[in-house]
Amino acid sequence: MGFSDFAQFLEKHPDLTVFLVLGLGYFIGQFKYRGFGLGPVTGALFAGLLIGQFAEVPVSEVARSILFLLFLFGIGYSVGPKFLSAVKGDGLPGIAIGIIVPLAAMATAVIAARILGLDAGFAAGLFSGATTESPAIGTAAEAIRALPLPKEQRDQMISHIAVADALCYLFGALGVILMTTVIGPAILRIDVAAEARKLEEKYGITQKRAGIASAWRPVEIRAYAIAPGAALTEKTVAQAEAMAAGQRIFIQRIRRGDALMEPRPELVLQAGDIVALEARRDVLIEFLGADVREVEDRELLDIAAMSLEVYVAGSAVVGRSVAELGQAPEARGVFLRHILRSGLEVPISPETRLERGDIITLIGTEKNVEAAAALAGAAIRPTDSTDYITLGIAIFLGGLMGSVVGVDIGGAHIALSTSVGTLMAGLFIGWLRSRRPHFARIPDAAISMMTSLGLAAFVGMIGLHAGPVFVDAVREVGFGLLLAGVFVTLVPQFLGLFIGRYVLRMNPLLLLGALSGAQTMTAALAALQEKSGSPIAVLGYTAAVPFGHILLTSGGTVIVWLMS
Repeated sequence: MGFSDFAQFLEKHPDLTVFLVLGLGYFIGQFKYRGFGLGPVTGALFAGLLIGQFAEVPVSEVARSILFLLFLFGIGYSVGPKFLSAVKGDGLPGIAIGIIVPLAAMATAVIAARILGLDAGFAAGLFSGATTESPAIGTAAEAIRALPLPKEQRDQMISHIAVADALCYLFGALGVILMTTVIGPAILRIDVAAEARKLEEKYGITQKRAGIASAWRPVEIRAYAIAPGAALTEKTVAQAEAMAAGQRIFIQRIRRGDALMEPRPELVLQAGDIVALEARRDVLIEFLGADVREVEDRELLDIAAMSLEVYVAGSAVVGRSVAELGQAPEARGVFLRHILRSGLEVPISPETRLERGDIITLIGTEKNVEAAAALAGAAIRPTDSTDYITLGIAIFLGGLMGSVVGVDIGGAHIALSTSVGTLMAGLFIGWLRSRRPHFARIPDAAISMMTSLGLAAFVGMIGLHAGPVFVDAVREVGFGLLLAGVFVTLVPQFLGLFIGRYVLRMNPLLLLGALSGAQTMTAALAALQEKSGSPIAVLGYTAAVPFGHILLTSGGTVIVWLMS
């Protein structure tokens, strides 16, 4: 098969070509340099542009729209619990940055586009590339399709989106990384590593954690015989557990002679008893000393233990610190191993507060973990069942709302768009699930498929559509567009930096994390964490990122409205 024959094959089978673009996109996106890479979505855009240079592949608008709507619902569903409940608590400064930076990016993009005389397509691509928010390509494309213009002109504008995005994306990513790791710290005159140590000390995160923080290390249940005269002798279970000041240690079962006994708080321990103690290993060694002797008692230690992920939604848990929760009766015998927030691990300390939508991992005996999980929210158990009823109806109603609601511009009614409506529907269903955790269950794997595959395939199709006009479009706008992209990336970052530090008085490290979250740039957060030697900047990132996702995605529509 010759090269021309291959091009004809691609044009004849656009469905197969999309899968080729998808595969090449993920292949390109996997390469990284010092933590930075294009990612699969931008990789798919470049793959589509490349193939479009030698093959004019027809792309189905229906298929493209279906993929994008699935992505939008998935992203809304993911951030919904945070987006609508984040206004409570101590993350308000981070939320403010998550709003200020996207709005400033929209304004800067419109100003730059008007100065350069760009059309709505170039302006939207300038915005999506400079902010590295590829979903804005889709919302802008739909907004352009709704404009009262000839089809040829609308198609040309949609092609311009991909061209501008490809030109501006690289500095859009590098600019945020430089801002959060080099420029920002220099302006603030801080050593990010030293700042991280101070912040960890404030939150109680140290090499040797005290109090409830001891629950975050691996836990064991071991059997010990109580010798005559030992400190535990003649103590009740409750008194014995309270002897380890500042630590968490629990008696899970007791052998007295041939009998196995449950650890009632008032039960008095006697010399000769064998007790099954649960705690961190170093706590057991330090607490017990020479008063007890470890023994092998398989029957005593045959206690059902489990590790369970829990979706945090319980009002008795949301907003409370780890230290407070550790004192609750339901926390007896339960240890916390991980907290995931917006898909990222949050450092655990006595001052860490749980938020609605967090995913926590509890370990301990089965009975205790199940009780704690019921208090915290809903256990996440393996499932491959998706609530397709809610999924289908929600996307339909969201799209319907988006097609009806709109604004009047220049005498024409421009709808909010089905894409923005679907995004709002995803937000609402995600929020509703945070209140009723068993409602609208969609497994994480299904959400990942919707968001990752849906967006990459959609953007790849946009690249195929823009490929034939890419070279001419670059010649038309070239250097001016690149320069404008630099401004659209950096101006909002500088604005957010100064407002966050000198108006909102944010901690500088959390501010830098919020700046990366406001432009949804996980690579910038990773670079900041690496340079500071601490993961704690994630607390600023997670406060800003839900608002960054929603505002930047919707920004594609707003840019087209403002440029129409």
